[in-house]
Amino acid sequence: MHRFALKIEYHGAPYVGWQRQTELKSVQGTIEDALAKIAPGPHMIAAAGRTDKGVHALGQVAHCDLQRNWDVFRLSEALNYHLKPAPIAIVECAAVSESFHARYAATERRYLFRILSRRAPVTHQAGLVWQVKKKLDVDAMKEAASFLVGKHDFTTFRSTICQAESPVKTLDRLDIKQVETPAGTEYHFDVRARSFLHNQVRSFIGSLERVGTGSWTPQNVKSALEARDRAACGPVSPPHGLYLAHVTYPDDPFGQRPEP
Repeated sequence: MHRFALKIEYHGAPYVGWQRQTELKSVQGTIEDALAKIAPGPHMIAAAGRTDKGVHALGQVAHCDLQRNWDVFRLSEALNYHLKPAPIAIVECAAVSESFHARYAATERRYLFRILSRRAPVTHQAGLVWQVKKKLDVDAMKEAASFLVGKHDFTTFRSTICQAESPVKTLDRLDIKQVETPAGTEYHFDVRARSFLHNQVRSFIGSLERVGTGSWTPQNVKSALEARDRAACGPVSPPHGLYLAHVTYPDDPFGQRPEP
C-alpha cells in the first residue's frame, strides 16, 4: 500500500460536517466516493480534525492508502475531476511514509474565524462570515482573549456532548485583527492549539463578540472561564464564519514553512 497526504479546501454549507454519516452528505464521504471512482474501494480516510456542520476549511489535511503508487499531480487531478461539482478541492497531494498520520502526527491546528460588521445584508460573503450590525471594540476583545491563552480547564467553553476525556487544554494563541475591506469591517480571530474541544472555538468567539459589543466586560470572560460551568458561556457563534486554516506537522508533507 502507498500512503498519500491530501491538503483539502471546502465550503462546509452543504455538509453535515467532515465525518462520514449514514445517508447524510459529509465531506469525508464525498472524498471517499471520489477515491472509489479511481481505485478499488471501500476507502477510509483519516483527517487532522472533524469540522462541524457548516464549518469551512482552507487547509484540512487527510491521508489515504492506495494500492497503486500514483503520481501526486495525477492523483490530485483525478480526485478533483470526480469531486465536481462539490465545493471541495484537493489543493495539494504528497506521498508520505506509512508512519504519517494526519490526525496523530499533527502538532498544531490553526482556526480562522471571520466576523463582518455592516448593516446592509451580506451578498458575496453570505455563508462565509458571521455578520453583525455594529462595529466591535477590538481592544476589549483582545483583553478578554488574553485570559483564555495558556493551559486551563475549558469546561465552560466546550459542548455538553464533547467526548474528550479531559477539559484541560493549552491554547497557544488567540489573536484578533481588525481589517477594513470593500465589503465592510472584518474581525479576524486567529486561534491555535495542538487540539481543541468540541465547539471550543465557536464558544470563544461567541463570548468575545459579547465583549466587543459592550454587553460583557473582559472580566466576564475571565469569570466564565473560572466558573468551569457550561452555563457561564456566552452564545455559541454560528459555524459559517469558522475555517480550519492550517495544520502543522514536524515534517510538513507539503514542504511548507510553519505559519507565522
